[in-house]
Amino acid sequence: MSDLLFYLVPALFVLVAVTLHLRAHNKRSCHHANILKEAVESGLTEPPSLHPVVDTSICIGSGACTRACPESAMGVIVSKGLLVNPSHCIGHGACAASCPVGAIKLVFGTAKRGMEIPQVNPEFETNVPGLFIAGELGGMGLIRNAVKQGTQAIGTIAGRPRGNADLDVIIVGAGPAGISASLAAKQSNLRYVTIEQEDSLGGTTYHYPRNKLVMTAPMNLPLIGEIKVREISKEALMEIWRDILDKTKLDVRFSERMEDITQEDGVFVIKTSKGSYRAANVLLAIGRRGTPRKLGAKGEEHPKVVYRLIEAEQYRGHHVLVVGGGDSALEAALDISDQPGTTVTLSYRSNAFSRVKPKNRERLDQAIANQRIQVTLESTVKEITPDLVRLKKGDGMIELPNQAIIVCAGGELPTPMLKKIGIEVEAHYGT
Repeated sequence: MSDLLFYLVPALFVLVAVTLHLRAHNKRSCHHANILKEAVESGLTEPPSLHPVVDTSICIGSGACTRACPESAMGVIVSKGLLVNPSHCIGHGACAASCPVGAIKLVFGTAKRGMEIPQVNPEFETNVPGLFIAGELGGMGLIRNAVKQGTQAIGTIAGRPRGNADLDVIIVGAGPAGISASLAAKQSNLRYVTIEQEDSLGGTTYHYPRNKLVMTAPMNLPLIGEIKVREISKEALMEIWRDILDKTKLDVRFSERMEDITQEDGVFVIKTSKGSYRAANVLLAIGRRGTPRKLGAKGEEHPKVVYRLIEAEQYRGHHVLVVGGGDSALEAALDISDQPGTTVTLSYRSNAFSRVKPKNRERLDQAIANQRIQVTLESTVKEITPDLVRLKKGDGMIELPNQAIIVCAGGELPTPMLKKIGIEVEAHYGT
């Protein structure tokens, strides 16, 4: 009997351990399956940038990828790794690095939606000599990578003979790549100017929601040295950029949008919303948000029309129109509707909101039920006056009192401009 117990007790311990493990595994699998189902139902199945693809014939379902992903974009369903929350993936590649069997590769685009990426060499120079691309436009949106690319591109430019142009380089964009490039240009005593279409530093991160945690890694900046950050709020990161600008006095010209690039006698001519520059080299350090998409409505140039929500509180007691049908539009309308005495109308050109998170849809339904937001579907803005906005809906017109308009209609990349000057752009469909 004692011999039987000697073998039976350890066997029972193993059986209990295996049962608990399988139960936890099944629970995680169901949880990840529900996340994927929610993403599919919301139409949020297309990752915005570089993202992982799992070779299921190799994957052993270890779950290392899910533990390595801070955005909870990866999951394991039926013992196989999978991108379950595509819209949350930011392309840092931690999942691929963590996979013990090398079952994950990082790709651009999907079979359904291609992603156009300009071709650059290891020095981040395009096929057009003197024209460089660094950061998110080149497909790599990570802050650390963007910083490194901006610095390396300027290193190449600094090692070249100086031409007879007014500037050695013009840097377009003041996000992480543009900031590091500007610092490197100043450190190398280059004649440079940095233009930024927004009125602040930060690039894409400037548009993140308040208090959003930004994942990055320690980064080295010219003139500054190492900045040791890993997980930081949007506001704290913006403060770092502002502090750098104050300390170094970089020549960054805000609210100046690039409108065209041409070449004359080997010199780049960059036309902007405020003038023009002649430079021997150009570094495009802009994000993939591009230039805000305009409405094309009469009176859109009025200062009450903006293309992002910064602080909802400034609209307290106002009549506000929000235009758009994505998560950013819904979140802006909901945030503004929380302000006392505010009247909010949400206008969208389609007949239903698609590709939005279920939580935002639920919040919107509740706000409509509570008469905090009025939704006008299948409508477009036709005319804007100082006190009114006119919407076209079907064959009729709707006139609303209005003091502010927030347009959340996405952005337009300068791809046609890049192609016009000869930059080779390749469409990636999951490669």
